[in-house]
Amino acid sequence: MKAYYSDHFVLPLPSGHRFPMEKYSRLRDLVGSLAKLELLEAPAASDTQLLYAHDPSYLLKVIEGKLSPEEQREIGFPWSEKMVERSRRSAGATIAAAKTAIGEGMSGNLAGGTHHAYRNLGSGFCVFNDSAVAARTLQKEISPHLKIAIIDLDVHQGNGTASILQHDASIFTLSIHGENNFPFKKESSDLDLGLADGCDDQIYLQSLNQCLDKLDSRFKADFVIYLAGADPHEGDRLGRLKLSKIGMRLRDETIFQYALDKQIPLAFSMAGGYGKEIESTVEIHFQTIQTALHFQQQY
Repeated sequence: MKAYYSDHFVLPLPSGHRFPMEKYSRLRDLVGSLAKLELLEAPAASDTQLLYAHDPSYLLKVIEGKLSPEEQREIGFPWSEKMVERSRRSAGATIAAAKTAIGEGMSGNLAGGTHHAYRNLGSGFCVFNDSAVAARTLQKEISPHLKIAIIDLDVHQGNGTASILQHDASIFTLSIHGENNFPFKKESSDLDLGLADGCDDQIYLQSLNQCLDKLDSRFKADFVIYLAGADPHEGDRLGRLKLSKIGMRLRDETIFQYALDKQIPLAFSMAGGYGKEIESTVEIHFQTIQTALHFQQQY
């Protein structure tokens, strides 16, 4: 299985910044020990690819460093050339994983899941919406007839993804998230499920299976993009849900089995994870990749 990384493009962040950039390099080091996984440097998404999901004026502001102080605060990163390159590579990694999955069944992005980015606005540590960009790129560059399901299991609603794709019948957006968590103003995905604080393994997995049944009854996907956020885990300081490490593995297995049963190619990204201990977040992400590797070998 191939996986794409962009963590070597380090962002210059202020001291005390809350975003856990270190988890990406730690994850890449762990993943490098897996015998049947090939690590590849992420390509940069082109302007054309980014414009499949983003407004030209917004893209220009990002590229030229003309984001206002308020826009930079909304993103959560100060502007820099490295921020632009990292954001291009993060989107490019999901594009590359999606194209690889077309031929090999499954592939992943060791970062990505930047689902809070809107068409004309960055937000919540997200500059470009890699899932929307990748989905549209597949349709533009592989086949215009591809029907794509974006299954977002980050603990925060994929508000930017829902907004960008709201009127696109060829891409189905499913978000299962904490109802009382960020963003506090939710958008309308094709299928949303907001979970109560403290949701455990049993409730979560039952809800996930119900949502997949609804997805299957309403939409016949040819491809899946999966956001495998680590933040529903009980050890996450921002998640507010109570999934165990075993529950997180069962969640991933449910999605991978869904795609395998239907022989639908799948690209996944890591999305969020803010563990009280960074090791717990890295372990959850690593577990996702190990699980994916097992399923990819069955395609």
